[in-house]
Amino acid sequence: MQYSLQELLLLAMAAIAIDWLIGDPRWPTHPVIWIGRLIGRLERAWLRQDGCQRSGEKRMYGILLTVIVLAASWGTMWGIVKLADMVHTWLGYAVSAWFISTTIAVKGLKEAAMSVYRPLIEGNLGEARKYVGYIVGRDTDSLDESEAVRATVETVAENTVDAFVSPILFALLGGAPLAMLYRAANTLDSMVGYRNDKYSDFGWCSARTDDVLNYIPARLTGLMMVVAAYLLPGLDGRRSWRAMRTFAGSHPSPNSGIPESAAAGALGVQLGGSNRYFGVMSERARMGWPLQSLQRCHIRQSVRLLYAVSIIIWIGVMLTWLICA
Repeated sequence: MQYSLQELLLLAMAAIAIDWLIGDPRWPTHPVIWIGRLIGRLERAWLRQDGCQRSGEKRMYGILLTVIVLAASWGTMWGIVKLADMVHTWLGYAVSAWFISTTIAVKGLKEAAMSVYRPLIEGNLGEARKYVGYIVGRDTDSLDESEAVRATVETVAENTVDAFVSPILFALLGGAPLAMLYRAANTLDSMVGYRNDKYSDFGWCSARTDDVLNYIPARLTGLMMVVAAYLLPGLDGRRSWRAMRTFAGSHPSPNSGIPESAAAGALGVQLGGSNRYFGVMSERARMGWPLQSLQRCHIRQSVRLLYAVSIIIWIGVMLTWLICA
């Protein structure tokens, strides 16, 4: 099974369209659920809960965890696509397009953001806080409206990389198996890639792998956000570019600051600031200029930016396919 560039381009276009129309189905056999179960099982087996484990041992097991999960995700996906392709070429295409679509989540990210937006419109801050808690790791029980909006906008901006640009780029390079490998790496980072006493060693390899895989996609996402901000009414592409150049490097992540600062500049707001994690305050770099206070409408604008990036990339993939045809 070796797809040509033209075939990979068509599969990527089909996968994006499937996600736009259907979104992220919540069925028990969704591949990310199985990846998460594998990670959880290996973590329980290798990471002692009593804290009496040497740093080097935890790092060794963390490296082994990363290698096994990535290899299992790629290998399983390769086998499924190979079997489908042996039955019929078009079945192989359909299976590949479907599984690539499960690695992206434009519609799912939009729905998560709108689940915060709707209660805010209705004046139900408590309900909005609950849904913010589903998409961020910070404490949400005392967030005011502007902080709930900030958390949501930051999540949409950052996850434009994780939930769309990165998996599509890896799908273009290696089809469904490589896209699934990326999704496994991202799932590892979200589950064990924390910089705290429990995971700083065990999750070190997972976090670094995710950083490496997202390095180029994050920068491409920033550029696409600038282009989208030029095209969308009410957003500012020039300010988006300036904000990305000015603030991205101050973020503790080598990648997350790029889309967040680009989005902040496009919307004319300031992101970052004080977050509370498990009762402890943490100060994050501030990105963008506070030309206006954060309001509910900025959630909708961040979603528009997300969809604009996905449309721009879909058009780019289509034009490349036409040129290669």
